[in-house]
Amino acid sequence: MPKKRWEAFPGRNRFFCGGRIIMAKQINVFFVTLLLIIGVSVLFFIFDAKYLSDHVSPIVPVIAAVLFIFTLLFLFRTSFSDPGILPRATGDEATFNDRGATSNVDLSEDVSYRNPPRTKDIIVNGETVKLKYCFTCKIFRPPRASHCSMCDNCIERFDHHCPWIGNCVGKRNYRYFYLMIASITLLCIYILTFTLVHIVMLSKEKEDSTLISAMSATPASVIEALICFFAVWSVLGLAGFHSYLAGTNQTTNEEIKGSWAQRHGEVVRNPYTTNNCCSNFAKILCGPSYTSLLRLREDKNKEKKDLERVREKIEKMYEEQPPAAFGSLELRELGGGIRNHCYSGSMDSFP
Repeated sequence: MPKKRWEAFPGRNRFFCGGRIIMAKQINVFFVTLLLIIGVSVLFFIFDAKYLSDHVSPIVPVIAAVLFIFTLLFLFRTSFSDPGILPRATGDEATFNDRGATSNVDLSEDVSYRNPPRTKDIIVNGETVKLKYCFTCKIFRPPRASHCSMCDNCIERFDHHCPWIGNCVGKRNYRYFYLMIASITLLCIYILTFTLVHIVMLSKEKEDSTLISAMSATPASVIEALICFFAVWSVLGLAGFHSYLAGTNQTTNEEIKGSWAQRHGEVVRNPYTTNNCCSNFAKILCGPSYTSLLRLREDKNKEKKDLERVREKIEKMYEEQPPAAFGSLELRELGGGIRNHCYSGSMDSFP
């Protein structure tokens, strides 16, 4: 039986369900995240929900259940999906890039070796952006892409590698990561608030009741409150930080490196921002969904046929128009074909 692409994938990833789920190699911390979310929520539904439903409102456990479901859905969507992995160059492509060949060179011919340029300059919305060559993937990374050392893959619009979700955060799963952080923040605040309400109401039920006696009567609520109290500061800070990034259309990687910070007195403009917080949010969180470039469940031998098809298409494009006009067309079309020389021009609206 022909081997599927996910079975011969060169990156450091784990695959489940026949290649439908992709995660990082190290996923132990992901199970800690899952345990904390499910554990605290289950304790709340067992020890607090009934009392709050009877003495406050039946809607209290319903809202908690909705937040819990949304948190798990966004967590699984972020953790189990391709974050935007760029396919590595095939053998012929690597030779093509290393020799700096043009589209009409036969790679089987013995041509003299020439070191390829390690960077390329392109124009994005009027600003010069450098494309860097990845020595592992043998490709020129598109704008905002970076190589993750944990997963050993180049990721489009790379934000960061998150051990808590067991995956990278990039172009294809950033919106779900943000929604997951927002959902966890709301869930933590909600459970913390109503466990405290439960404890306080118990302490006032009888005249001789105290806060200590109420806490002794429901120790599970105390555990929930403590976990949520310490967790809420981290997730709240993380939600605020990523709200700032989304509002300015930056990534964590760009913010840490200071890609758009002032240098030597010169103002460096972020070419990707719309200069409007709301439109930046809409662009990132409500923009189109992006198709995976990996095609993990296809036969690996199909890649050679795809490469030949794209070669023919590139040659035809070179005849009809200069390469600056196609931008990243081949990258989106093939997910494994010749793509590097397609980033050598001007792209006015690269995401």
